Amino acid sequence: MLGWELPPHNSGGLGVACYHLAKQLAQEGVSIDFVLPYKAEHSINFMRIHSATQVRPEVVQLPGAYDSACYACEDSEACEHIEPTTLRKQQVHYTKHVEKMVKKETPDVIHAHDWLTFEAGMRAKQLTGKPLIAHVHATEFDRSGEHHGNPLVHEIEYNGLMMADKIIAVSHITKELIVKEYDISADKIEVVHNSIDIGSLEPIDGANTYTYVEAMKNRGYKVVVSVGRLTVQKGLNYLLDAARRAIYIEPKLLFLIAGSGELRNELLLQSAQLGIAENILFTGFVRGKAWRDAYAIGDMFVMPSVSEPFGLVALEAAGYGNALLLSKQSGVAEVLVNKLTYDFWDTQKLADQIVAIAQHDALRHTLHQEATKEYATFSWQKATNTFLAIYENLKPAEALV
Repeated sequence: MLGWELPPHNSGGLGVACYHLAKQLAQEGVSIDFVLPYKAEHSINFMRIHSATQVRPEVVQLPGAYDSACYACEDSEACEHIEPTTLRKQQVHYTKHVEKMVKKETPDVIHAHDWLTFEAGMRAKQLTGKPLIAHVHATEFDRSGEHHGNPLVHEIEYNGLMMADKIIAVSHITKELIVKEYDISADKIEVVHNSIDIGSLEPIDGANTYTYVEAMKNRGYKVVVSVGRLTVQKGLNYLLDAARRAIYIEPKLLFLIAGSGELRNELLLQSAQLGIAENILFTGFVRGKAWRDAYAIGDMFVMPSVSEPFGLVALEAAGYGNALLLSKQSGVAEVLVNKLTYDFWDTQKLADQIVAIAQHDALRHTLHQEATKEYATFSWQKATNTFLAIYENLKPAEALV
């Protein structure tokens, strides 16, 4: 299994999904060698972790799967937090390490998660003839939002998808995008939705981290929470426009936006220009208690993504008791019933939904209660059963080199 991150050194949902899927597969008797591009302690005993380099993420900020805009980038101003070409060098080291591994011990199946591992997956297939699964958590079309994205990354994705024996898409939205944009046969693609381990969410404990927000709630304010990277893909600029419209009707609204990313300064400026800065709170990147408390203090959770292949944060928000407002351009909306949805660009509809939940306790309570019940039914078992069947049905070919 080839992945780019695992908790706690993850920058988004990719690492979380890899962790829980691998854990459930291991419980079903699958022996997993998981390759990472860095060296770190993960306290994992259900699979073998291999480090492609000695780089430690707590010392050096590693480029990740979401930094595709900076891939092989020569314009340092476009990627201030990443040294140009660093991501490419990391990927080359990763592929070489996988080459050495499969020459020593041949796997039965090669399972590659997202574009940064596709080259290593293709090379492993060439050397061993074993079947390759390309597991697509997001495409470059998703990461670039409404833009075209990095053509070099598109090329890697296309090659990986073409060479794969089976493609796994995390939603029907993602499958349709792969068929449309990469001209891949729909028969080659199977949809396996992500899920969540309901026992993995730690309980809320002690006083809430956001004491100011609590004080404002005591004064009658309702809190809208959004958790995610501050990138074009996540649609926060649309959320701020909806916030302006909603605050005009219902002034007692606070928006708690948890996350970091390259659009941080732009979003801060936008909130000021819209005249709503006093109602918008940016927490920066959060983990642990601060992350849990962000969900816990919310009256509602908004996922305004322009393109969201799945969206595990929505399941997390349901687990911590939020009413859910999800863009229709999200895969998680395919599996959740109890939610309100809107098109990401329809900021007036989102504003109306926010105001309705803020002003009607019965609506908020019903959405909250039903989403919590629905959350309790989720499990990785269904996805695991699908993967076990795929592993068994894939047939190896002769090594190509």
